[in-house]
Amino acid sequence: MASIKIVTDSSNTMEPELVKELGITVVPLSVMVDGVVYSDADLAEGQFLNLMKGSKNLPKTSQPPVGLFAEVFEHLASDGSQIIVITLSHALSGTVEAARQGATLSGADVTVIDSGFTDQATKFQVTTAARMAKAGASKEEILAAIQEVHDKTRLYIGVSTLENLVKGGRIGRVTGLLSSLLNIRVIMEMKDHALNPIVKGRGAKTFKKWLDEFIAGLGDKKIAELGISYAGTSEFAEEMKARLQSYVPGNIPVLETSSIIQTHTGEDAWAILVRYE
Repeated sequence: MASIKIVTDSSNTMEPELVKELGITVVPLSVMVDGVVYSDADLAEGQFLNLMKGSKNLPKTSQPPVGLFAEVFEHLASDGSQIIVITLSHALSGTVEAARQGATLSGADVTVIDSGFTDQATKFQVTTAARMAKAGASKEEILAAIQEVHDKTRLYIGVSTLENLVKGGRIGRVTGLLSSLLNIRVIMEMKDHALNPIVKGRGAKTFKKWLDEFIAGLGDKKIAELGISYAGTSEFAEEMKARLQSYVPGNIPVLETSSIIQTHTGEDAWAILVRYE
């Protein structure tokens, strides 16, 4: 039966059971570690971090091939379905452009959306779209809802070192930072496809102080959903969950972020992804 099908990429951190429940198709990015290419979707929890820590060079990430997108779209559209693709921001990867080229090659009815974010912030848009598609909403209704979710989403990321961002060439997209300050802790907000530093400091207290201020700033704001992602150990992520859970209507998922994101953030990074009502 013809319908609307939702596609995303593997930088979008989601629970496997949610992907299955909502019928979401995930196209994997890949990462190369010391000459060996791994599919982001095939790496078990903790596996990539161990590979990265033992590698001689910073791993290299790659967007999905145009041909892979074309094959996926042709398959999904074989019953006449329309397709909505929601990818990570173009500032972080060429995935959105590869999806657009794949859509052209496939000849299918494909609408490609740049989420403006990554990780669970993209998940908010994807799951909203998938639930609406499952309920029989029109493409126009779904696209309007995706934009609304985008506008009410905030992404905050904390990194314990800038080394990976510098080596990976992403430091140029992080305004206001000096690449020589590799060991400072930095908290950034992703806005308008750019990572903007909002806090810089040394020591774990930098993160804890920001969390205090974030909670104090919630005030009367109503949170629709919130996710926490991490690279490395989940200790601080779980601490954040314990402090934030009472402000969130549903359970806060604490998930290991993808190998693609870990490559750029390095170890001991975290993100809070929040969507307001």
